Amino acid sequence: MSIDSVLESLAIELPSWAFGNSGTRFKVFGTAGTARTVQEKIADAATVHRLTGLAPTVALHIPWDAVPDYRELGRFAEGLGVRLGTVNSNTFQDDDYKFGSLTHIDKRIRQKAIDHHLTCLEIMESTGSRDLKIWLADGTNYPGQGDIRARQDRLAESLASIYQHVGADKRLVLEYKFFEPAMYMTDVPDWGTAYSQVSALGERAVVCLDTGHHAPGTNIEFIVAQLLRLGKLGSFDFNSRFYADDDLIVGAADPFQLFRIMFEVLRGRGLDPATGVALMLDQCHNIEDKIPGQIRSVLNVQEMTARVALVDLGALAAAQESGDVLAANAVFMDAFYTDVRPRLAAWRAERGLPEDPMRAYAGSGQQERLAAERTGGAASWGA
Repeated sequence: MSIDSVLESLAIELPSWAFGNSGTRFKVFGTAGTARTVQEKIADAATVHRLTGLAPTVALHIPWDAVPDYRELGRFAEGLGVRLGTVNSNTFQDDDYKFGSLTHIDKRIRQKAIDHHLTCLEIMESTGSRDLKIWLADGTNYPGQGDIRARQDRLAESLASIYQHVGADKRLVLEYKFFEPAMYMTDVPDWGTAYSQVSALGERAVVCLDTGHHAPGTNIEFIVAQLLRLGKLGSFDFNSRFYADDDLIVGAADPFQLFRIMFEVLRGRGLDPATGVALMLDQCHNIEDKIPGQIRSVLNVQEMTARVALVDLGALAAAQESGDVLAANAVFMDAFYTDVRPRLAAWRAERGLPEDPMRAYAGSGQQERLAAERTGGAASWGA
């Protein structure tokens, strides 16, 4: 693999909500300079792209990022050098969804959730977005609370109602989550459930893999390989976890896991535009500043991807075919332990980017200017 060719194909979508106020399950923290509007979020995302060259698109979350005119919002983004990307639906912050949304036993509430997704599809027509991403908080807390099979049937019916409105150039992307907020059973708890649901819909329905949404010890790169092999890996939500769904900076907890995941992405041609895999961050910067947190994140993905490009595939195949376990592992480890930072700094310099984006941002004074200019920001998950 050529590092330059791999890096040229690398693009990482930023989530608008990463630039707003967020917090732990106990408190949402307000921080100085944090974006207060969707326009300010996009402007902050544009700063990340300007310094790294890695983040050309910004994902929206509806209704958090609702505006009267989405075409105008798209023009605003393009004026800053970025584009609007994935549209994420929200069926987990309305009282009607206390016992589910697309799986709710009440047909009226299911239809309300379906209609919300149809609205998201309309927004996508205005923004030029390709992907409608669906994550559901639906599930139960206690055995016997709900009919597991009936809930799956209702989910299939609801997704089919949405999918029939997905255009030929659009995709429905279904995300899964092991647990939370439903503690006994979530309706889309794993990649197998997500795969079975989207497979029943059609070729424009695929799976989103959030790297934090798995049980401890799960071999995530195996799931990546399988979904790529099956042609059903639509996107990633990159983050890191130590214990649960921690939503920490990608690569912070286990850089080697990120390396292994990106190896399977490249092995499965996941960066090929024809494969259609979208790489996106899904993180909450609770105690660190938002913009440098996102800069650090995209640089982590870039660094691990560059290390993967150093894997000697010929030597790896020879060791695997001969059954030389230690030699095969050594090929992997040699690439992982290689310091590619000087090469990445040179790559950025060749493209007119700062060699050290983190240092460039810290020295720009922008964080201090934003803190002085942006006051009165709401401390809210929807900020």
